[in-house]
Amino acid sequence: MTDPVFFVPSRHYTVGEVADLTGATLVDHKHSPITLTTIAAASSGGDGALVFVDGKRNAKPLATLVAAAVLCTPDVAGMVPDGIAVLITPRPQQAFARIGRLLYPEAERPVGVTGVSGVSPFAHIDPSAHVEAGAVVEAGAVIGANAAVGSGTVIAANAVIGRSSQVGRDCYIGPHCSIQYALIGNGVIIHAGARIGQDGFGFAGGARGPERIPQIGRVIIQDNVEIGANSTVDRGAMADTVIGENTKIDNLVQIAHNVRIGRNCVIAGLTGISGSVVVGDNVMMGGGVGLADHLTIGAGAQLAARSGFMHDVPAGEVWAGYPAKPMKEAMREFALLKKLAKGKPKEGGRND
Repeated sequence: MTDPVFFVPSRHYTVGEVADLTGATLVDHKHSPITLTTIAAASSGGDGALVFVDGKRNAKPLATLVAAAVLCTPDVAGMVPDGIAVLITPRPQQAFARIGRLLYPEAERPVGVTGVSGVSPFAHIDPSAHVEAGAVVEAGAVIGANAAVGSGTVIAANAVIGRSSQVGRDCYIGPHCSIQYALIGNGVIIHAGARIGQDGFGFAGGARGPERIPQIGRVIIQDNVEIGANSTVDRGAMADTVIGENTKIDNLVQIAHNVRIGRNCVIAGLTGISGSVVVGDNVMMGGGVGLADHLTIGAGAQLAARSGFMHDVPAGEVWAGYPAKPMKEAMREFALLKKLAKGKPKEGGRND
């Protein structure tokens, strides 16, 4: 539930305004003046709440729904209890998200820890660094020699921007992040504790054991990328590690040296991407995916959660399993194993 201690609505909206802002069809216009004061899950709802229901498979909460209004698909509109405003749209979750961002703008983008404006006297900024007017640098932050920070960017408490690294405009670098050997575009959000630009895991076998290979590349993060808390992005060995614009990366993701990730990708938590992997545009990876090094994942591919990849994935395909394979093939194997596991044991109690 929302808590006014943390998030306060910017203003209230009427059902009629929601219809205008989202393009949803209001079933009964007499509901247009109803005031919406918050957003909520359909399972919890509440007085003054806007909720959404996407399709019949998600319609169970409608039976006991308490809410002011619901954004829903046409197939469930008739299931909404009387007295609740019905807003029909083919994409209710997207419409709900838009209204949520308007109601709670501070929840859309992280804010600083201390609330300071400008540069805190308790930050350390090297005299050769360039911090544009309008940037916020909080207490305990460190900005190294020849580094640059753009206007509108927040460098939160105790974050470190290493020498010669550049952070663009309107970014957010969370508390205790470290950024080094990196060039970061505009509108980038990097959540607390993330590590960008540390050594890649590069070693060569030697007579005395593993010997370090110098990692002299950079990290390039393009515009509007988001990187979750405690995720890590290694700098390149000789080439660069690159994350394409508008890609969204969850918490606790490891991206190794020389990896190149395309635009508009979504990578869920606990995923590990080994060195020199190339990921095309619009790829989706479920939680806990693991990729061996030097693979190519084609544009638009979908990688199921907990899958392990040893081979390239063609563009647009859906793969699953460990080791991963095309989804249909993986499902046939799972079904066969299930059937074998349920088979009748032979005489003597054994099935071998």
